[in-house]
Amino acid sequence: MTQTIAFDQEVAKRTILREDWVPCKAAFIDCRTPGSDKKDNYSFIGVGVSQSSEQFINLQEDHGFNLGAAGMPNGVTNSLHLHFTAEVFINFGGEFRVRWGADGQQGEYVSTDGDVISVPSWIFRGFTNIGPDDGILLTVLGQSDTGGIIWGPSVLREAESHGLHLTASNQLIDTLAGDVVPEGAELITPMDQSDIDALDTYSVEQMRQRVTQEGDRRWIRRPFLCSELPGGGAELSLVIGYGMSEDRRAAPRLTEPHSFNLAWLRAVPGEGVLMHRHDQVSVLTAKAGRWRITLRDADEERIVELGPMDTLSIPEGTWRAIELLDADAGRAAEEGTGELLVVNGGDGRVLMDWAPDTVRAAHEAGIVLDPNHYRAPASVMRTATEDD
Repeated sequence: MTQTIAFDQEVAKRTILREDWVPCKAAFIDCRTPGSDKKDNYSFIGVGVSQSSEQFINLQEDHGFNLGAAGMPNGVTNSLHLHFTAEVFINFGGEFRVRWGADGQQGEYVSTDGDVISVPSWIFRGFTNIGPDDGILLTVLGQSDTGGIIWGPSVLREAESHGLHLTASNQLIDTLAGDVVPEGAELITPMDQSDIDALDTYSVEQMRQRVTQEGDRRWIRRPFLCSELPGGGAELSLVIGYGMSEDRRAAPRLTEPHSFNLAWLRAVPGEGVLMHRHDQVSVLTAKAGRWRITLRDADEERIVELGPMDTLSIPEGTWRAIELLDADAGRAAEEGTGELLVVNGGDGRVLMDWAPDTVRAAHEAGIVLDPNHYRAPASVMRTATEDD
């Protein structure tokens, strides 16, 4: 009974439904700047780069990356700032103008639904919702500790005029609300121009290579050992890192280290990925469709259903199976399918361990994994010899 309760509690705390989102409107130093004062910041996994003690965090356990979101009405801007670790935007609905450079004039890109944008570290970036409706950008940040952010000089000066200051320990001080700067605290000042001039520059063409639009996705038709088996027919599109693919020919759009890998998974109803596990923490967020995730721990089994914008964090080593139940919810790039965003910890390949019945069934269907954990014809592997 104790084990059952513990498993139930673990699954519950790792399930973050859309209804569990808690916004913070004072997460950053620009929260009173006109045009930036109506954005909602969400921290689902880890605190991210929020500077407010009021920020609600759904799951505080270290994953090696952070997951959050920015919710913004039309016309609202996220001010120019610089990250030290990876920042990846996943457009879950809306139209955003993303700009970069210390003054925001180095280049810009208009993002639409389904885009994945990996912004280089150590450059200033900001974005504005230019669509007619409220927009959502999901954000994945590299490392458990991001080191905070640096604001553009004009952002800090504007915030100071509204009584807001930031300490070197990333504490937001609101003097209009009665906060007092702690004795001995060092306040953040604008970055020196000489240091700004030394930052990397990116052309529009270079930044476009870091964007994966729906049309850029390359779908692996048979990415897994289970791909030929009933219920195992999901397809995979690699975006950042090689991730879980067991197709030796598949390559991601971006290979540089992010501290996580990211891919799209899609399926038609009744298909997905059969029971498997691996040694990395895994976070699934539904983009379109309704998904059933079956989790197994020892003799315990639990089912979690995810609809659009629902998230599940799965601990390393946990057995899981994924199935699309219904393709109608949300908007997928291809009609009749569901889409799931998959983020796994680590920069290397994610080597999957399959349930024994899946291994046997795949072998009977003529597919095995070679010693490098890639799909191979069973008929060919039977002819291989091992060195003494």
